[in-house]
Amino acid sequence: MAAAMVSSAERAVLEEEFKWLLQEEVHAVLKQLQDILKEASHRFALPVGGSEGAAKQESFVLSVAGMDQVKGVLTLQGDALCQADLNLKMPRSNQLLHFAFREDKQWKLQQIQDARNHVNQAIYLLMNRDVNYHFKTGSEVLKLMDAVMLQLSRARNRLTTPATLTLPEIASSGLTKMFSPALPPDILVNFYINLNKLCLTLYQLHVLQPSTTKNFKPAGGSILHNPGAMFEFGNQRYEVSHVHKMECVVPWLNDALVFFTVSLQLCQQLKDKISVFSSYWNYKPY
Repeated sequence: MAAAMVSSAERAVLEEEFKWLLQEEVHAVLKQLQDILKEASHRFALPVGGSEGAAKQESFVLSVAGMDQVKGVLTLQGDALCQADLNLKMPRSNQLLHFAFREDKQWKLQQIQDARNHVNQAIYLLMNRDVNYHFKTGSEVLKLMDAVMLQLSRARNRLTTPATLTLPEIASSGLTKMFSPALPPDILVNFYINLNKLCLTLYQLHVLQPSTTKNFKPAGGSILHNPGAMFEFGNQRYEVSHVHKMECVVPWLNDALVFFTVSLQLCQQLKDKISVFSSYWNYKPY
């Protein structure tokens, strides 16, 4: 406990240790953080300069064990879904419908774009305090660590927290114009990132007739809507009849999340070391 009397000799030793911490160890941790976060940024597979060329394309098969109603292949290129090839077997008629992205269309995954921007902002903060920078106080280090941790937390949250959307928002999104042939009005699709997975949700709808005795109650925003959810769009009322959710693991997203966790731990450990010394400096014997 820091409440014990600190002798002048002990204080001198502590001051030397604290000086070493500010001048040497802090910069060593900042360099380690930079290396980890640059690796995380590279995992997003986006070109950061003209010399690196276009990001590579990766294809992922979507399927659910024991279910053959929906199958598909998604092609990811950095933060863009550049192709989606979907097959849907209609429940009653067994009719097979096929949809694919138009060749001139790509769907930007805003979650990936935002996460990488936050990582790059964290790297920028760290690079502004290079090895020649002299930290004068512990609070200066704490302030930097808080700023870096804020960017890393935001990056992680963008990948772990998909947007909550209403069904009219999904119906009016640009995704409906991405496919050839065009999606029929009784089908909605949504793509999003959840942790290390690329997810597809496909909704089949049926029209609620004006004469229906059902109590119409529009559904609110949600990541995943359930059968029975109702909404109004284009002067027409609909109810969700079937929901198909499929996902595939994107390995480099998992790598990025691990790098975020390790970096946040390093930041917290450095903050804890600074705080230990601060507890001595702030002690005033009564």
